Amino acid sequence: MTLTMRTLPQILLDRAAAEPDRLVARHKYRGIWREFTYRDVMDHVRAYALGLDALGFLPGETLAIIGENEPENFWIELAALAAGGKIVSLYPDLTPDEIEYLLLDSGAVYFVGQDQEQIDKGLAVLDRVPTLRRLIYWDDTGMWSYRQSSLMTLEALEKIGRQRLAEQPDRFAQMVEAGRPDDIAVLSYTSGTTGRPKGVIITHRYLIDSAHRIVGGTGIVPGMDYLTYIAPAWITEQLFGVTIGLTLPLVVNFPESPEQVLENLREIAVEAMVFAPRQWESLASTVQARMLDAGPVRRWFYRWGMKVGHDVRVARLDGKPVSLAASFLLPLADMLVLKPLRDKLGLTRVKVALCGGSTMAPDVFRLFHAMGVPLRNVYGATEIGILSIHQGERYDLETVGRWLTAHPEAGAPLEWKISPEGELLVRGGSFFKGYYNKPDKTAERLDDDWYRTGDAVSLSAAGELVFLERVDDMRKLRSGVPFPPQFIETRLRFSPFIKDVMILGDEARDYIGALVNIDMSVVSRWAEDRAIGFSTFTDLSQKPEVAALIRQEVAHVNQFLPEHAFVRRFANFPKELDPDEGELTRTRKLRREFLQDRYAKLIDALYASASSATLDIPVTYQDGRRGRLAATVLIHDVARTDA
Repeated sequence: MTLTMRTLPQILLDRAAAEPDRLVARHKYRGIWREFTYRDVMDHVRAYALGLDALGFLPGETLAIIGENEPENFWIELAALAAGGKIVSLYPDLTPDEIEYLLLDSGAVYFVGQDQEQIDKGLAVLDRVPTLRRLIYWDDTGMWSYRQSSLMTLEALEKIGRQRLAEQPDRFAQMVEAGRPDDIAVLSYTSGTTGRPKGVIITHRYLIDSAHRIVGGTGIVPGMDYLTYIAPAWITEQLFGVTIGLTLPLVVNFPESPEQVLENLREIAVEAMVFAPRQWESLASTVQARMLDAGPVRRWFYRWGMKVGHDVRVARLDGKPVSLAASFLLPLADMLVLKPLRDKLGLTRVKVALCGGSTMAPDVFRLFHAMGVPLRNVYGATEIGILSIHQGERYDLETVGRWLTAHPEAGAPLEWKISPEGELLVRGGSFFKGYYNKPDKTAERLDDDWYRTGDAVSLSAAGELVFLERVDDMRKLRSGVPFPPQFIETRLRFSPFIKDVMILGDEARDYIGALVNIDMSVVSRWAEDRAIGFSTFTDLSQKPEVAALIRQEVAHVNQFLPEHAFVRRFANFPKELDPDEGELTRTRKLRREFLQDRYAKLIDALYASASSATLDIPVTYQDGRRGRLAATVLIHDVARTDA
C-alpha cells in the first residue's frame, strides 16, 4: 500500500471526508475506554487549529508539547501542522533547565502541557524564553488557583476555534491546502549522548516516506490495534502512532497512564506495538523475575514449555531442522504454558512486534520467539528515517534486518555503503534537512551527499546488516586489541538482575571492567527470598551476596566472549542511574562521558586493583531537592575460573 505524498493534515481532511465513522483511536480515561472516529479527530483538530489561528499562531512558528501519550497530545500536534506550523515534542520527565534549552533552540511561541506538573515547568522558564507567548494545558486538575494571564486551557482554545469556524467556515480547509510536503513538520531532538541535543528538521515528506517503508517491511494493515506508549518526542512514535496511525490508519490505543500500560495492554491485546530495547528487556526481566518467585512445579513447566518453544520456533527462525517430538509437543506446551504467558503480558494477538532505538541481546529476541511473539529488529536514524527491518519468516537475530524501499515520490532510491573505517553511509529517500539553526553540525554529518550514520556495521553471510557499535564508542585496550562495549552491555542486560551496565576499558587499560546498575525490584525480591536484610538501594547494591550474584551473571556472559573481551572486575553503582541527573538520556541511553567523570574515583580504584572506593557524589531527589550521597563502593574480581 503506497501512502499519499501529502501533508498529514491534508490526509486527515481527505480520510475524514471519505470515512468519517471509521474507528481510529481509543483512550482509557477514568476506567472507561472511549472511542474516536475520524470525524471526532477531525472535529477536535479543526477547532484547535482555528483557535491557534485566531490567537495569532503563524505559519512556520513552533509549538512545543509535553505530556503523556493522550489523544490531546496528538491532536494539538496535528492542529499546529494544519495551521502551517511545526512542533517540538518534549519528554514528560524533562527538567525546567532542559525544557528551557529546547524552547530557546526551537524558538517555541506556545507551550502546551498536559497538567499542573508540566505547566509548573513552563512557568519556571517563561521569563527566560522571550519567544514564548502562551501556556496551554488540557488537564485542569489542581489548576484552580492559577491566575497567570499567560495560561489558557485547551478547552478554551477549542471554544475560540469553534467560534472562528462559525465566522469563517472555509478557513480551516484553506490553511490545510496551503501546506506542502516539504514544509517542516517536526523538530526531533537527538538524545544528546555526546553534547547538547540537536533539532533534526523533519518534513511531511520524510514522515510519509518512512511510514511507507515501515508498512512495506512489516505487513502492518489498516485497522490493526496499536499501543502508543513510547514518547512522541522520539521520532519512532512520530512515525508509528502519529503518521501510520493517521494515514493507514491504525486503531491507536492510549493507555490510562504509564503505570497502567501492562494492565491496559492485556485488556486490548494489541496487534502492533513498538518498544525500545529497555522496555522489551524489562518485560523479559518481569517474566524471569516471576519465575524466581514461582514454586518448583511451575518453574519446571515454564522451563519445559520455553524449551519446546525454542526447539520449534527459534529453530525455524534459524533455518534449522525441527524434531518430530518437539513439533508434536508444541500445541501442548502452547496450551499449558506459552499462551497463558502471552496472555499475562497482553501479547496474545500481536502480529507486528518491533524493537528499535539501540541494540538488544539476541537472547531477548529468542525468549519472545520461543514464547510465540514474533519480535523483530528495526534500525534507522532520526536523520534518515527507518532503514532496515527483519523481514520474512527466517532472519538472523544477530542482524538488524534487510534494507527497505523508499516511497516512489521521496527522491532517489535508498543507497548505502560502508566506509573504509567500517562506518555505514546512507543517501536517498527523504533525506533530513539539517539540524535546526546549526549548519556547522549538519556539515559534520555529511560526506558529499552521503549521511554519516556514525554506526560501525558489517554484513552477514546472507547480506543483512550487522550493527557492531557506534564508531566513536569502539575501543581498544593497551594491547591494541579492539572490543565493542555495547555488544557486551546488551548481553549483560539480558540478566534479570542487571538494569544497566557501563563497560570500561581503553588504550590506557589492560583489561575490561564494568559498572553495574542492579535492578532494584528484582534483586530486592531475590534478597527477601533468601532472608538477606537491607535498607536502601545503596545498602542492597553492596551486599556480598548481591556481589556474588552479579559475579555469576558476568561470568556467564564471559563464556560467550573471546578471552581478551572478558570482564575482569566490576562494581555495583551505589545509586540507580537517573536521567534527571544527566546519567542517562531520556531514552535511557548511557551518557558515558558524564558517567566517567562522575565516577572517575571509582573507575581509577577499579583499575588500581583496590578493593573499594569511597564516593561523595551529588544527587537530586524526586521532589527536586539536591543533596550528596556518601558511600563506600566495593570492587570485585571475576576470576578466569568463573568463566
